[in-house]
Parts: sequence; structure tokens; C-alpha cells
Amino acid sequence: MSLSSEAYAYQRRSMLERLPTWAICIPLTVQWLWLSLCHRSATLPSVANPHITAGGLVGEGKLEYFQEMGEIARAATARHCALNTNIAYTPSALIHLMTAKNLTFPIIAKPNLGLCGFGVRLIANINELDAYLNDFPMGEIVVLQEYLSAEGEAGIFYARHPHENKGQIIGLTLRHYPRVIGDGKKTIAQLIAANPRAQRLLLARHHQCSHLSDTVPNKEHVVRLATIGSTRVGGLYENGAPYITPALTHAIDAIARDMPHFYFGRFDVRFTRLEDLSKGQHFKIMEINGAGSEAIQAWDPATSLWTAFRIIFAKQRLLFSISAANRTRGYCPISIRQLAELHVRQRRLIANYPPSN
Repeated sequence: MSLSSEAYAYQRRSMLERLPTWAICIPLTVQWLWLSLCHRSATLPSVANPHITAGGLVGEGKLEYFQEMGEIARAATARHCALNTNIAYTPSALIHLMTAKNLTFPIIAKPNLGLCGFGVRLIANINELDAYLNDFPMGEIVVLQEYLSAEGEAGIFYARHPHENKGQIIGLTLRHYPRVIGDGKKTIAQLIAANPRAQRLLLARHHQCSHLSDTVPNKEHVVRLATIGSTRVGGLYENGAPYITPALTHAIDAIARDMPHFYFGRFDVRFTRLEDLSKGQHFKIMEINGAGSEAIQAWDPATSLWTAFRIIFAKQRLLFSISAANRTRGYCPISIRQLAELHVRQRRLIANYPPSN
């Protein structure tokens, strides 16, 4: 793809992105209520992954998934450590903790409890890390993770019925970061103003634009605008289904089965070459999401509205089916009140995190 066609593709919006949030939520809520009636529980998906808080539907910590990992899964996961914001770390103590996990600057700092990239920052030095921790809510956990410089990022959606020995990849999404492409004339600020998708950076809540807006990029120079690739800051999702292969499925299944009682969720990974990813090689897991994972491939601009909803509906049906199987194995869904409390706490925390960058 040429840079000019890439720039055009990047600016396109998906059918789901064009809809107001309520127009997406209504049909999904109706289906959720129907599935709740069929399965006699509105919170049944909270047992999709029984050893994770609410099955990963809401309110779980990123470290919960990592702590479930065996040797195979840990080897495929980015190095990380945890910090408690109740502790006043000295700079030397922070460096010591990082060194113990073989972590060096630059580094990624993120909330243990979060979503959509809220609070995720690329940290360049100890002073920036200290400032990040000072701005973080007290009594919470911060995850420090090695910075994976590979440009490729994918969300790999995995599912396995509890009675089955092998799982499957039910979706693969390539995530493209917010970007503009220089023409040798316009500044970064002007390029953003001319790009509807990139403009989301300026409108996104809890996000800090740190680019040099007065800089004029060279012609055809690609300027990455954010650490995160979420659509809320102008990221683009592309359906990567053609890259799902038996080799990749085998690699992801081996990782998932090395996490006891993990049956449904999305692995967010970094990679350098798509060819290697499709072979199940040379990728690193950044984080894992459970029952609350979105089928983000539906947000591809090339996907029709009908197909997008069909993808999401199929995901919810499978989620309830797997959760129902776990219920027959003795796991009990949480109450609606408990689910609501987890949701309220998560939203309250997100509003108080330092901005992403």
C-alpha cells in the first residue's frame, strides 16, 4: 500500500464509529437481556474465567492474568513489576525494583485496573515516573512494563469451551496507532486538523498530546502521535482474519491452557513482522482482557454494519455458552449489585488516572 492510499485508509471511519454510542448499545443490550433470559442469569459471563474477578467482565486487574500464568505463558509476556501507590518509593528504590525485573527506561506505566488505554504512559526517566506515581490515586497498583518498540500490534481473540481440549482464535485485529503523514509543507498541528481520525487526539478525555505541533515533517514521513492505539484517540482497527493460521492458533492455545481456568478473552500482543505472527513466532503479550473484551475487528472501516453486529452478537452468544458450561461445573455468577459496584469503582478510578500520552 502506498503512503497516499495508507493515509486515505487511515482517515476512513468504520460504520460503528459513525453511530452514536446509544445506537450501538441498544441492540447489544437487547441481545444480552435475551441471553440472560435463556440462561437464567444476567451476570452469567462473570464465570467465563472463574479465577479472574467477575470473569474479566469488569473491575479485574491486569496482574490477575499474569499471576495465573505458567512457564510457557510467562515466557511470551513482556517483563513487568508492580508498585503500590500507598508506598512512597525513593528514586533508588524504584530503580532497584526495575533492575530486579530487568526493566530499563523508557518504560510503560499503566493502571492495574483500567481499559481503553486510560492512564497508560510512556515514561522516559525516573523524574517522569515519580511524577506519574504522585498523580496516581492512593491505594492502587501501578504496573511497570518493558517498552516494546515493535510497531505491529494485534488483538487476538481466543475462546475454548471448558469440556474441550483445544481452543480457537475467533478474531484477530491489527491495531494501527494515531498518525499523520508529512507533506513537507504543513505542520503536525495542521496535518492533524486536516485528518478527522487524528483530530480525536485533541478531543479525547484524559489524554495528553505531547507531539511538537509546530514541526513540519518531511514528505511521506509517518509521525506517530500516541503511545496507545485505542480508537478513542484516533487509532484504527483492521480485521486481520487472513493471518489466523493453525500455527498461530496452536501457539495462543498453548499459552491460554498454561493459564488455569482461562477460557475467553483477548491477548494484546506486539510483533515486528506479520509473517512471524502468523507462524506463531516472535510476539510478546502486553496484556490480557477477559469476558469484557470487545470484538474490535468489527470496527474495521471495511466491515459493513450488518457484519459488524453479526460479529459482536456471535461473540456474546459464545461468551454466555462458555459461562453456562462453567456454571454446570459449580461456579456461581456474581450478583448484579456486585457487578454494578465493580463498574462504578472502575469508572471512578479512570476519571482520576494521570492522562495517557
